[in-house]
Parts: sequence; C-alpha cells; structure tokens
Amino acid sequence: MDYRAVLFDFDFTLADASEAIVAGFRHGFAVMGHPEPRADAVRATIGLPLEDAYTLLSGDGDPDRRKEFRGHFSQVAVPMQIEVTKLFPGAEDLLRALKAAGIPAAIVSTKRADTLCRVLQKRNLLELLTAVTGSEMVQKQKPDPEGLCKTIAGLGLTPDQVLYCGDTVIDAEAAQRAGAHFCAVLNGTTGREAFAPFPADYIAGDLNALRAWLGL
Repeated sequence: MDYRAVLFDFDFTLADASEAIVAGFRHGFAVMGHPEPRADAVRATIGLPLEDAYTLLSGDGDPDRRKEFRGHFSQVAVPMQIEVTKLFPGAEDLLRALKAAGIPAAIVSTKRADTLCRVLQKRNLLELLTAVTGSEMVQKQKPDPEGLCKTIAGLGLTPDQVLYCGDTVIDAEAAQRAGAHFCAVLNGTTGREAFAPFPADYIAGDLNALRAWLGL
C-alpha cells in the first residue's frame, strides 16, 4: 500500500461504545429535566461533539447547560465505556497488522483522549497506536481538520501521505479539508449513499474488508 500512515475515527469505526453513550445521555437528560432520548436517536449523533449532540436532541443551546450536560454524561458514560466498549470484528487484527508492517496507526476522535486511552489500555491496544488525538486536544472539532492536521504533522508526514478512516460524513469532510485520503467504514449509522459527495479511496463494508484492501 502507498499510505505512510493510517488514521482512524473511533466510535462506530473501530468500536461500538453506544451502550455506554446511550446510558450517559439518559442519565444527563434525566438530571437536567429532559424527556428520555430514544436509543436510535442518540446513536445517530455519535461522531458529533458531545455538546452539539446534546443540543440537537434536547433543543437546549445554552452554553452553561451544554457544559453541565458533559459533566452528568461523563459521570455514567466514561466508566461504563471502559468496561462495555466492543471492538468491531477485525479491529485488533488490523491494528496489529499495521504495527507489524511498520505503518503508524493513530486515532483522531471527538471523544476525549483520556477516555480513549483508558478504553484502549483495558484492551491492550494502546501500544499499537502512535498517537491518540481527542476533543480536549484541539480548539475546533471535526469536520474542522485541526485534529487530523495536528496528528499528521506530529507523525512528520503530509496529508497526501495519509489515509483517514471513518464512519460519518463528518470524518469524510475533515479528511477532505485536511487534504488527506479517506476511507468510509460502514460500521455505523451512515449509509454508503451519504458519502457520494466526498471523494473516497475505498468504501469498506467492515474492517476485515479494509485490511484486505490495504493488503495486510
């Protein structure tokens, strides 16, 4: 393969933490006096910055309330994610194959890096990653390319040398704006047709297909 590094989104790309995310939303909404959100509605927001997902589902755009929600959400969701997050089939094999081939792998996510690192450490995967860039490490969240560009620069590479893999059009737009290659991974709630406006090197039905396409 021609890529010098492969970067990944996390939620619904490499793993499914939706059980914990739904629980966190329901706890936060209950504390703040909102009706309980539907699980499918919460899942459809995964990939958005947490505060934006809160506003989308609640209609509450007050900055202080948005900040308050994160605290309530994290109280339940963060420890639960460490325990219940499920890797998608092929995720560990893909990361280990990249490591064996000497190709750096990294994560760029709207989830906090400290949470990601705890989830990955629990599953003995953190050692397979060269970098983990989370929401607290950037000023602007995806689809702004700041996180991608920061990670790519940290690897000593240019965007055209890198493949970014993600499950949403937010990921696709971030890659496009960064100037990186993009692979859509259909593990989430976004269908193949939604990626039509964005250039993609490949659309992977799952991570095993992605690994095969990369020749690993």
